[in-house]
Amino acid sequence: MRFPHDASLPAPPDLEGAGWALFLDIDGTLLEHAAHPDAVIVGEELKTLLSRLERDLDGALAFVTGRSISAVDRLFAPLRLRAAGLYGLEHRLDPGGPVEAADEPADIAALAEAVQAEFAGQKVHIERKGPILAIHTRAAPHLLARAIGLVEEALSRLPPGYRVLPGNAGVELMPLEAAKGAAIRRFMDMPAFRGRRAAFLGDDTSDENGFTAINAEGGLSIRIKPSGPTAAGYAIADVAGALEWLERQVRSRA
Repeated sequence: MRFPHDASLPAPPDLEGAGWALFLDIDGTLLEHAAHPDAVIVGEELKTLLSRLERDLDGALAFVTGRSISAVDRLFAPLRLRAAGLYGLEHRLDPGGPVEAADEPADIAALAEAVQAEFAGQKVHIERKGPILAIHTRAAPHLLARAIGLVEEALSRLPPGYRVLPGNAGVELMPLEAAKGAAIRRFMDMPAFRGRRAAFLGDDTSDENGFTAINAEGGLSIRIKPSGPTAAGYAIADVAGALEWLERQVRSRA
């Protein structure tokens, strides 16, 4: 039994019995990070695992991710699960159903162009996700502070309602209503989730809002590879450990 974790937090217990809902971040949780978001690959084993979990939980499983739902679908094709994309600015409330999408405002489009010009020729990836602008510096960590300063300075020129969210290897500018906790609460009001106890796995500062929401409802908040203070109640050291924990939940229901 292998569940390596941060010594300051316990390993998560199993989801014993029925009545659970499961929410999953993707990058850094189910998949290892890559220098470019499009460089990650989803194996068939992971798709099969998620399909079995969704079946065993009677549909009470959803991605809660900073990626757009269209990007999620490309990664996990042909699997289409319930999902909250762009930190909850997009939703697919039913598997295979329509997506409530979010468009790119003109002021964010202009800022994206300026940021792309600023980092031209550098190993920095600028990701335009509708109303969210992400600057990925995993391939150029020495530019992270510069990227954060750039979007913080731009914040004063934007209309009210935006915030800056630094991460492990990048920074994002997003609307205030983009929050994983709100996305989780919306799903918990849906028939497939209502009345269940929730568990959420995430790995970054953007997941802390989701952990707080889960804790308020008495669920399991699980941070992958914690590197500092966290609201999560449990920890797993890496992606491999997270996948092993999920596989154990399937085996326990077999």
